[in-house]
Amino acid sequence: MEKSLFIFIALIVLYSCNKKKENVKPEYKKPNIVFILADDLGWADLPSYGNQFNEASNLDKLASEGIQFSNAYAANPVCSPSRVSIQTGQYPARIGINDFLPGHWRPYEKLTVPINKTQFLPLDYKTIGEALQESGYKTGYFGKWHLGFTEKHYPKNQGYDESVVYNGGGFFNYNGKMDPPTNYPEGTVLSEALTNLSLDFIDNNKDEPFFLFLAHYDVHVQLEAQDSLIEKYINKPKTEGYPSNAIYAAMVENVDTSVGKIMDKLEALNLSDNTVLVFYSDNGGLVKRFDEIPLIAKNNLHYYENDSLQYIASSNKPLKSEKGTVYEGGIREPLIIKWPGKIKPMSTSNALVSGIDIFPTFMEMAQAKPGTQIIDGKSIVPELTEKVNDAQRALFWHYPVYHHDVPAGAVRKGDWKLIHFFDDDHLELYNLKNDIGETTNLAENESEKAEELFTLLKTWRSDINAALPLKNSNFDESKRYEWDRHPSFEDMLNGSETFKDIIPTN
Repeated sequence: MEKSLFIFIALIVLYSCNKKKENVKPEYKKPNIVFILADDLGWADLPSYGNQFNEASNLDKLASEGIQFSNAYAANPVCSPSRVSIQTGQYPARIGINDFLPGHWRPYEKLTVPINKTQFLPLDYKTIGEALQESGYKTGYFGKWHLGFTEKHYPKNQGYDESVVYNGGGFFNYNGKMDPPTNYPEGTVLSEALTNLSLDFIDNNKDEPFFLFLAHYDVHVQLEAQDSLIEKYINKPKTEGYPSNAIYAAMVENVDTSVGKIMDKLEALNLSDNTVLVFYSDNGGLVKRFDEIPLIAKNNLHYYENDSLQYIASSNKPLKSEKGTVYEGGIREPLIIKWPGKIKPMSTSNALVSGIDIFPTFMEMAQAKPGTQIIDGKSIVPELTEKVNDAQRALFWHYPVYHHDVPAGAVRKGDWKLIHFFDDDHLELYNLKNDIGETTNLAENESEKAEELFTLLKTWRSDINAALPLKNSNFDESKRYEWDRHPSFEDMLNGSETFKDIIPTN
């Protein structure tokens, strides 16, 4: 009896222990996160979005292994404000950075546009890098920053353990313009150098969670690439209805090659299954420079001597207009995300998403704490994993400066989009489901819808204290289109040695 009782008690204890083990959730394994950002790449520039001239086989593969968004947006139609939104999860107008650093300036225009509140991302904002760093991630940033030109405001002081910053000046002969300087062999194109820095970062941090931010300068002007790659596209038949600029296509392929090398590295290190890989662009595609000068670098200009393609980079059709406007061509972006085991391969989504969503999404993926700052975006993990689509979500844009258009703001809610132009207060209303090209202004015929969205837009501006343009007492009709150096230019470069000879352009 005693022996039987002992065995019975032992079995109960054993059963209880096993039951407890069954109820214990396995420890969450934080995914690596790789974020690849192109510069000025348009929604219609990639084959997976319908382009028939450019080639991007690696991005095609990424789309087949993850999810591709058709209604993804930048939070602003130029780089610096858009990048602020990615880093902080806030609308750039809330922070007070409404234009690229330092900004565009037309001193004799109808309106005096607001100057950026700061010419850098202030250190008191928590960035993605800082939040993930606090959560145990190793963080790296390589490439274009454009959120401050002095060392104090570089990525290394904004939450990134390793960083190399490049803020422009060409796609070759860049070693001395990197901070810290690099020593890549002559002829190595910039995209390859930035990719190699990123590959080294992955190698060095493969045994712990890492966050890699690879910020390409391609496909920003001045257009420049390797001769061998340009000649490949020079000899390729053009696509009807698309400019088919060979230099631009070569730059698209350089970005795609970078994506492929990152994917290969993750596979080689057996990291792919636990890595989130995101590809995105910072604003809409450029069609031509705002100052109407040739947009090809001097070294490559001979390819289009006496040709209109000296002035035309790409086209965003069927979208309207381009970078520097709040039309769809200026703000709608390619967005492709791979998350093995979470996202069903070959998925697509019509959900409205924005650059403000990147920060909260990464916080949920990493189970990290965003801090106490206001977050305007939302985590799109449900859109990624459950195919959720909030049809009533509203997104906003504030671009109160002269660039490729006059100062304007916009709101999209569901299929409807309203644009308000500050210079004459006129409204344009479009149903994007029926009119993706924004060809038919419905503001008069759908006046109730226009007033509903305009009220929503004005309320949002008030809530975030958006800076507005004012009437210009120096307005001169004969000189209104003249450009001048921004009044904040010298302040922006104050203390910067690396970039003191570079005039930032956007």
